[in-house]
Amino acid sequence: MASSINSLEAIQKKIDAVKLFLSVSLSIANAHTVDFYTCDVWDQFMAVPPVEVLTEITLNGDHKRAPEHYLNHGSGTTKKITFGFCDDSKRLVDVAELLEAAYAHSLPGLGVCVGRTELLQSLRHTDNAQPLEEVPAAVVESDEFMNSKKSHEVQAMSEVVASLAQRCRVKQVIDVGSGKGYLCSFLSLQYGLQVYGIDSSSVNTHGAQERNRKLKKYSRAYQRHSKANRTPTVMPPSGQEDLEDIAPEDNSLPESDQSDPASAPEDPFLSALCVGMVEPTSPRVPPSELSLEERERRKRENLERKAMSWVNSGGMGSGMLYSPLTSYVTAETELKEIIGELEDAVMVGLHTCGDLAPSTLRMFVAKRELLSVCSVGCCYHLLSEEFDPTRQECPSSSVCGFPLSGYLREQSWFCGRNARMSACLALERVAKGQGIQMESLFYRAVLHVILRDHYSSFKSEKRVGNVYSKATSFVDYVWRALRRLELDESKLSDSVIQGYHDTYRPRMVEMEAFNMLKVTLAPCIEGLILLDRLCYLKEQEDVAFSTLVQLFDPLLSPRCYGVVAVKAPGMELSE
Repeated sequence: MASSINSLEAIQKKIDAVKLFLSVSLSIANAHTVDFYTCDVWDQFMAVPPVEVLTEITLNGDHKRAPEHYLNHGSGTTKKITFGFCDDSKRLVDVAELLEAAYAHSLPGLGVCVGRTELLQSLRHTDNAQPLEEVPAAVVESDEFMNSKKSHEVQAMSEVVASLAQRCRVKQVIDVGSGKGYLCSFLSLQYGLQVYGIDSSSVNTHGAQERNRKLKKYSRAYQRHSKANRTPTVMPPSGQEDLEDIAPEDNSLPESDQSDPASAPEDPFLSALCVGMVEPTSPRVPPSELSLEERERRKRENLERKAMSWVNSGGMGSGMLYSPLTSYVTAETELKEIIGELEDAVMVGLHTCGDLAPSTLRMFVAKRELLSVCSVGCCYHLLSEEFDPTRQECPSSSVCGFPLSGYLREQSWFCGRNARMSACLALERVAKGQGIQMESLFYRAVLHVILRDHYSSFKSEKRVGNVYSKATSFVDYVWRALRRLELDESKLSDSVIQGYHDTYRPRMVEMEAFNMLKVTLAPCIEGLILLDRLCYLKEQEDVAFSTLVQLFDPLLSPRCYGVVAVKAPGMELSE
């Protein structure tokens, strides 16, 4: 791939194109569903009937105009492009043109992303690349430890992370926002990497530690079953107990597995784990039977073992331990204060929420020992914006999550929280019929009309919350909401409440059509956020390679794009 395609200048031009489109269409994404009827949102933004919108969206496969049609728009054209909006009224008049423009300004339409396979080939076909033991291609089905979505994410991302580690000749990985530790465990067990999982929640850290212990024991049961059918590729180190002599001790396993390990199910995820990755343990004694002195001794030993390997040799079979750590980290955090054995490392983040994703990239740029990064963000609605006019999300003293690049910061670009919430919508899932829960949104919007008509404090600081899931009807929903908001119930009756429902029910199709347009715009808003992060990396002189990569199947994992960068000396990859 030619390097000029994803150069800093090229990325800036694509950012400009997306900004131009969003400057016209972002108002739809920023409209709040709660205000849909109280502010007459449909009439405010739409000059077409809702049925036309839904019909055009159904035909969305035909709306894929070449991006150049929009990127080259400007001088010399006889018609100013409006992306379907009337220049005078600012209302939507051409749904098909809006849908075409939305695709053209999404990441697939812009052609800015590389595929996972293409990235792996680039990483492996370089002078410093070393052979990498392949992960089995089979997708893990739902099992004892991970559902199919998480299995897909972990296996796809771990292969990229392991390739980055091989390319940079490092053995340490730092997983920021490690959560339950699925990625950490797999990287450690499958690729022999020394992984530090950092999470701000001690509950997640302790849970990850326990889950990793169970995974190793379950793996041992599986390996005992399958060892007879194949020759082990990794021999245990001298002095280690024979793995076949160690019975599974995990009480969370099915009863059949505890009585007969050979009955452990054939599982692709567990079969991918090397026999030598299993950590030998002594028979478990219930904590209640241990003395206080023994408990303290074991606690000290556990802490000491966190950063140590149970084998002395290196390589793929080295069996590095996964160490869950509890800490809140920012770009200013001194990693050596958290990780005593810190060496050169790869930094990763799998679905890091809100500001943690840009903080991960800032940390990568700021820390000399971090040689590469692979970051997949999520929860864009939790991002803080530097140029929020209200300054509620990002006080002047704080470092904000968006925009990250100097290019967008110079332009004081602002998306808005509702738009960022829209960016979290999953277009691919909705297109396959996994639609939005429209009735709950309809209930909330009609409730807002009732609060406007009957209560002067309808903009209460209190939140309605998840009342819908408990309600048996709209009338029941309203009564529950009024109690939650602590409002006077005597002002209403069942018949009055039902009357509001019956009045607005025929207009529910407007809300459905409007929200489908929000879904259509979601990839463009997400694209701008990710292009901003890529632009930030390309602005750094010591970052030799950076790209956006589609890591996951968007149907399984809607937040499927990762930001990958390498700053190893002499690193040269075609972009």
